[in-house]
Amino acid sequence: MEVLSWDGTLSSRDFQVAARAFAENWKQFNPALPPWTWVPCLKQPSRLSQEQGYLSLEKICLLGSNKEHEQEDVDEEEPEPVDNATLVESAGPQVCYYDFHIAYSDSYRVPVLYFRGYYIDGQPMAWDEIEKDLPACSSKVLLESKWTFITQEEHPHLNRPWYKLHPCGTSEWMKLLFLGDESLAKNGVAVEQYLVSWLSVVGQVVGLRIPFDMLNHHKSCN
Repeated sequence: MEVLSWDGTLSSRDFQVAARAFAENWKQFNPALPPWTWVPCLKQPSRLSQEQGYLSLEKICLLGSNKEHEQEDVDEEEPEPVDNATLVESAGPQVCYYDFHIAYSDSYRVPVLYFRGYYIDGQPMAWDEIEKDLPACSSKVLLESKWTFITQEEHPHLNRPWYKLHPCGTSEWMKLLFLGDESLAKNGVAVEQYLVSWLSVVGQVVGLRIPFDMLNHHKSCN
């Protein structure tokens, strides 16, 4: 697909293709990290219903702004294969857990990142507590970017309140992202690589980073 004629959106079917490709690539390049898994579901079951679903990454600990100072010295010396503000498996009774889901928006025709934080006993975390775990750059990004803001809305498949990065403007900046990358603009839009580019941007707000090997592979494929 030519980038110039593309509007930055995905069809529901293309989202499923992109989601499964993303999950496989994540597993290949990040075997030590918890996997993204595809969760199939039907909103209105019938013989004519098309399978829907979402990507899920659950029960992980987000290293955020309150722990960044512990990482600064390491970051300054030499970059790690995986960004230090990425994800680690939680260990210990005092830690808080986070779940991340990537679902498809029928209205905006783009992926949407949903997330929630909760304590060891399952009680949901208040927003002011979640905010403390976000990277230091998040507040600045949310304040300065007209494309990104966080709202609390009902999860499209679970019917429970989750936080989400609002998708307004996603199609516009995705097209700009592809146009601004020489290799992506030259070779067109590859559906399988869409979520890598998308999460490399929106994931920064909540501390989700695409590991370098996966990004490099993504660019070499275009």
